[in-house]
Amino acid sequence: MEDEKIKKTNEQWKSQLTDEQYRITREAGTERAFAGKYYNNKEKGIYHCVCCDEALFRSEEKYDSGSGWPSFWQPLNDQKLDEIKDSNHGMVRTEVRCHVCGAHLGHVFEDGPQPTGLRYCINSESLGFNKDDS
Repeated sequence: MEDEKIKKTNEQWKSQLTDEQYRITREAGTERAFAGKYYNNKEKGIYHCVCCDEALFRSEEKYDSGSGWPSFWQPLNDQKLDEIKDSNHGMVRTEVRCHVCGAHLGHVFEDGPQPTGLRYCINSESLGFNKDDS
């Protein structure tokens, strides 16, 4: 059986998301560096997709990459994200999308910390955050 994917019309996404969330998640936009609400978030919890609420990253894997975007060295698991070659803007990089709804989240680079060596550079506008109150 194929994975259940969330499919909505552009109008349905627009009614659910802010203009900036729509531009980033549905049109593969990017927020300004150091402007996102989560780039400097130090609270413990789970980051999830703003479009479908799928849990994507834990705060324990978040680190300060100096890039100005929330950065993680690994997702919750490899099945949470789809990776797509992106050759826009005169460079080749790997786009990261939510596996469940296809939302553009950001990009993954191979210049992150160990143990993975990866840097998932994610737009704050594509994320929600559930604080761990335990």
